[in-house]
Amino acid sequence: MTIETIAAGPVQSSAQEALARAVERLRSLQHPEGWWKAELETNVTMDAEDLLLREFLGIREAAATERAAVWIRSHQRDDGSWALFAGGPADVSSTVEAYVALRLAGDSAQAPHMRDAADLIRALGGLERTRVFTRVWLALFGAWPWEQLPVMPPEMVLLPRWAPLNIYNFACWARQTIVPLTIVFAHRPVRPLPFGLEQLRGAEPWSPPAGTSTRGRALAQLDRLLHAYEHLPVHPFRNHAMAQAERWIVQRQEADGSWGGIQPPWVYSLIALHLRGYALDHPVMRAGLRGLDGFTVDDERGRRIEACQSPVWDTALAAVALADAGTAPDDEALLGAADWLLAEQVHVKGDWAVRRPHLTPGGWSFEFANDGYPDVDDTAEVVLALGGVAHPDRRRIDDAIARATRWLEGMQDRSGGWAAFDVGNTSALARELPFCDFGEVIDPPSADVTAHALEMLAAAGRADSDAARAGVDWLSAEQEPDGSWFGRWGVNHVYGTGAAVPALIAAGIEPDDLRIRRAVRWLEEHQNEDGGWGEDVRSYRHPEWIGRGASTASQTGWALLALHAAGERTESVAHGVDWLIETQLPDGGWDEPQYTGTGFPSDFSINYHLYRLVFPIMALGRLVR
Repeated sequence: MTIETIAAGPVQSSAQEALARAVERLRSLQHPEGWWKAELETNVTMDAEDLLLREFLGIREAAATERAAVWIRSHQRDDGSWALFAGGPADVSSTVEAYVALRLAGDSAQAPHMRDAADLIRALGGLERTRVFTRVWLALFGAWPWEQLPVMPPEMVLLPRWAPLNIYNFACWARQTIVPLTIVFAHRPVRPLPFGLEQLRGAEPWSPPAGTSTRGRALAQLDRLLHAYEHLPVHPFRNHAMAQAERWIVQRQEADGSWGGIQPPWVYSLIALHLRGYALDHPVMRAGLRGLDGFTVDDERGRRIEACQSPVWDTALAAVALADAGTAPDDEALLGAADWLLAEQVHVKGDWAVRRPHLTPGGWSFEFANDGYPDVDDTAEVVLALGGVAHPDRRRIDDAIARATRWLEGMQDRSGGWAAFDVGNTSALARELPFCDFGEVIDPPSADVTAHALEMLAAAGRADSDAARAGVDWLSAEQEPDGSWFGRWGVNHVYGTGAAVPALIAAGIEPDDLRIRRAVRWLEEHQNEDGGWGEDVRSYRHPEWIGRGASTASQTGWALLALHAAGERTESVAHGVDWLIETQLPDGGWDEPQYTGTGFPSDFSINYHLYRLVFPIMALGRLVR
């Protein structure tokens, strides 16, 4: 195969045919209202915790339980375990939660698959080695002592914003989870399960975390002091703090009944408000429970809960993909997407305004209804999408882009980078709390978000702005010694590099610049023998996995987008295109069981079902055109 076959000959013809099939598939998935939303698949803890929530509230139904059990059983592996992502290692916490959920569904502890799970749990250290969140669920049902959990007192909500460990020192997703949990921890409710879990105990007893750094040890000592505080007969500020936390929660419920549009704060907020005396028919509770139904998928594979939904993100990506594929700017699909996206722009202030009180709103959120938490990533992608549409009301488009640009520039960190939801949310102290043993709890700037913001500014004619120049400097400084970039919200260095290279080129960096050449070399060195690119989720913890993994459609798309932006028309590009052509399914899409998105690097991974379609379309569209 020669370089020229990309632009002419059989590969060009095959690529055009593959692109046409993929575009037809993408068009078929658009909702009549103009949006796209594919399933956002995570691990079975979402489904297990949904059953546990309903058990705690006394509303679990047999039919729904069995449908959820079908889904949970289908993800158990041969060794009896469940994992955090397809092909990942056994995870003790996920396995414990799945086991308890199946016991609720009526599975006998003596059934072979349950014995296998119990054996695996014990081999991994038992209940004593589960994460804090799993042990919180166990404590709610009397299977773990509250005394052996870190203390999160509701008085935290009274800390001023300048104080260490005030709630705004945590990322928005952590803050929304912690506030309701402070109420739960204060109540320490116990509603016993109809079965015991002694068979899941490990050989080694549980011991409290001691901390591995000076700060960590100090925070462990603080936790011991807080335990002593909890035993005092009087807590002078407790009632005021509980009332303040309750108000904070209620004020942040979204129009769809959710909290933040994500599962963790949602379920804990329902439990917290229930403990505060909210009856199940209270409007807040009723809206929250009804909203969960909208996040439920029930089909031939079973019943499952989406941890989040991504219609704004999906719609923006789909619109960009169609434009890249050569769709006319005034095509009905693009006009419908633009109208829907314009209506979703956020015009109210959220938690981000705590640090940017004078900034005018203008961003977009990830979900259908999440006005409190717009994010830089979605805002950047929506602006890129709107810029490719020939809308009859051009002034409306221009006004929306101008508002978004002002908001995005105002959300830039003083370092020059951009985080997803907040500004200056970088206090590493929060990471060392004994409570925080799962997932990221702060929101510092990241290479992928900064790249998308930079690419948006360039598209909006702001490539020469101070914000863009600072963004280029920050992104350049974040390049890894091997030439790649870390991917915070996508797996991993393939994602970060796939975002950074097009952004730097759009901002005016020449293709022969050393930064671009090093990135190209890294991508070429990490191409699989089959022609595609892939990177395993394990790369977040194990450096030997960086740039390594089975080829996937989305990651191949990211690599090709970077190589295209860098002006590459090489054998490497041709092989990548050929891999996409050869692996395309008859329906125009691609198969992708791998998880290529992430909520928390290494701890919570996501399979965005639309990624496998939109990113190959973008890559093929740009290359064949």
